[in-house]
Amino acid sequence: MKGWLLLILLSCVWGSSFILMKKGMYTTDGELIFSDGQVGALRMLIAGLVLVPFALFSLKKIKTWKQFFMLAIVGFSGNFFPAFLFTYAETGLSSGFAGMLNSFTPIFTILIGFFVFKIRLSLIQIIGVVIGTIGIVLLMIAGKVLSLTGNWYHIFAIVLATLLYAISLNTIKHTLQMFKAIEITSLAFFIVLIPAFFANVHFGTWETLKTNKHAFDGLGYIAILAVFGTALAVIIFNQVISYSSALFASSVTYFIPIVAVVIGVYFQEYIGWSQIGAMGIVLIGVFIANYWPYLRQQILNFKK
Repeated sequence: MKGWLLLILLSCVWGSSFILMKKGMYTTDGELIFSDGQVGALRMLIAGLVLVPFALFSLKKIKTWKQFFMLAIVGFSGNFFPAFLFTYAETGLSSGFAGMLNSFTPIFTILIGFFVFKIRLSLIQIIGVVIGTIGIVLLMIAGKVLSLTGNWYHIFAIVLATLLYAISLNTIKHTLQMFKAIEITSLAFFIVLIPAFFANVHFGTWETLKTNKHAFDGLGYIAILAVFGTALAVIIFNQVISYSSALFASSVTYFIPIVAVVIGVYFQEYIGWSQIGAMGIVLIGVFIANYWPYLRQQILNFKK
């Protein structure tokens, strides 16, 4: 029950993160505040700075270079690169549709668990993956047809981000069980802190802060995104992974699209029925792959 409550909380936090990215980039009139690269860089820098005290306290827990390397994988694949990929995607896609595309994560989590960590798949899980993959293709096609400004690059940016999320999920579950959730999160962000600083220099963030009259309004949204939608949320998420499965943790994406779409509609973003239908197919596939074997076993136990 605790795991489900945390997943619902995370879905609300992460479901709202897509509109926060938009608000960090544009004013209500559509005027540019920060570029997509600047939003991603600021998000990582602020989250990393918030977690520095915890990271310094946790550094002594790193005993081997392998542990450091695994934490670096989590830092870059689970946080750093997706932060830039999602903000880039939202320069051409609605926040609601971006939230829908995030539902790819459980499918990739299953596949990476199978191919890399040799997790066995049942026939029903394979069927679920196939259904989910069909839904993914349909969702991408539906999004391309309905998108007014975006192109395939924006869609594939989120697909790549969800693949990276899946790599991070499996890395945490299968190689970092000796660390607590707060330790994994703070150390991973500590590793990407210096790259985040130089990313801000590269993208000219400091100049925008000095010259754009809307900069501090946008910075407020980014700070909320970084502190609550990134630092705090990732700690909770890693906690869920630590006492459940990577697949269960990735199922937060059942709820994220719903929250993202509702918020997007509130801010007058358009979502088509073809997108919703395709997302439904994806989620059916994810449900079959993740939960049908468990439900079937529970039914058999009940009959006994």
